[in-house]
Amino acid sequence: MNDQMDLSDLLQRVQRLEAEQAIRNCINRYMQICDSLNAHTDLNELMALFDQDSIWEGIGEKYAQSFGRYDSWQAIFEMFKSYTRAESHFQMNAHFVSSEQIYVEDDQAKASWLMLQTSTFQDNRSHLNAAKLTVKFKRQTEGGWKIKHFQTENIFSRPISHWDSTAKLPVPSQQ
Repeated sequence: MNDQMDLSDLLQRVQRLEAEQAIRNCINRYMQICDSLNAHTDLNELMALFDQDSIWEGIGEKYAQSFGRYDSWQAIFEMFKSYTRAESHFQMNAHFVSSEQIYVEDDQAKASWLMLQTSTFQDNRSHLNAAKLTVKFKRQTEGGWKIKHFQTENIFSRPISHWDSTAKLPVPSQQ
């Protein structure tokens, strides 16, 4: 190969790595915002992560019934708005993502994660959920990446008694 071909290949590889990092940052910001959905949440920041022509849906028997499908940016906005009441839906909410796979091709990307969600609701019930996330992204004309189609599918879901405890944490004694 000549030097020009090597540089072209290298540039494509760097662009793919930058795209993967931008996608990773997008989904992590999405999770951060969802962790603190309440009456003070800036939904414009959350919705800035979505393409103007986007879809958000729960799939599979449990999540299709619980969450449904939202076929427009405005419908997704309204769905998230329902979580931002004066009395927050969540007392505590934490999302953890792992098992990441990101595949970038031109101005489109497909990605998946396993997600663990720990929640305590306003009524003091707590829940543990695991889900598979399948997300399509689209490169924007200004170069950033936005969510085009977000799918969440339940793997398991169960109530638990509580998350936090006043019990002392065991740590090595200091002398």
